[in-house]
Amino acid sequence: MQVYLNGQYMEETQATVSIDDRGFLFADGVYEVVHLYRGKPFEWERHLARLHRSLAGIGVGGVSDQELTEARDRLVGDVKTEEAALYIQITRGTQRRSHAPPPAGTIAPTVLMWVRPVDPIRADLVQNGVAVVTTADDRWAKVWIKTIGLLPNVLAKGKAIEAGAYEALFVRDGIVTEATSANVFRVSGGEIQTAPVTNYILPGITREVVIELARGAGMTVVEQPFPIEALYGADELFLTGTLTEVLPITRVDGRQIGAGAAGPVAQKLLQLLRQRAGMA
Repeated sequence: MQVYLNGQYMEETQATVSIDDRGFLFADGVYEVVHLYRGKPFEWERHLARLHRSLAGIGVGGVSDQELTEARDRLVGDVKTEEAALYIQITRGTQRRSHAPPPAGTIAPTVLMWVRPVDPIRADLVQNGVAVVTTADDRWAKVWIKTIGLLPNVLAKGKAIEAGAYEALFVRDGIVTEATSANVFRVSGGEIQTAPVTNYILPGITREVVIELARGAGMTVVEQPFPIEALYGADELFLTGTLTEVLPITRVDGRQIGAGAAGPVAQKLLQLLRQRAGMA
């Protein structure tokens, strides 16, 4: 598999970064993941805009859309599978270890991109839903930056797997924020609810698209906080994410949600999302 690294294309086995790269030393960088459907990047412009927001959030410049788009097109040209993921990671660059970042423009960012095949979410998970656990949201206060510093997410995901669950939902001061790599929606009384975008929530691209699709289909969507207790009494719960798409949740902390299988709202929204992506 070829990767793009700092203006060069090479086999992944040949791609290396310096031990002084600030991404390696301090997680001083950001990333994006773009779903490719039959070689076409889904919602590229939105992903690009979010990437630039994240870069601005950590004060990194010097990355051009032309560079990213040209590398994307070359890497995507090698895709042979129906679905794949384009990964983009940009760090502040290489500097002898120092907590203080260098003045803007004095070092070049490290730009890494690659494409790897992905399998669609298994049909049985889509039909039967997944189990999740809740965990304290102890992440930093700038979750809207899509940073590569994901240790709290990694630990929470590990907690979920150890408990036999698929995912973990973060709860801050009794309020559900999001999952480790997805946004969370609940359905109750015909109304779809999801937490509003704040500094404690990553503004998901799929979240945004699903809200648009739901409203376009005549569904009511409310963006407002909801407490952990509201999870247990929901008619439906589901996750949304770039590779997660729309995935029903049917158990939370061991409690069954709704009928214990994918609900009609999640099924409809997944169908609409796949249609939007040209896959249905």
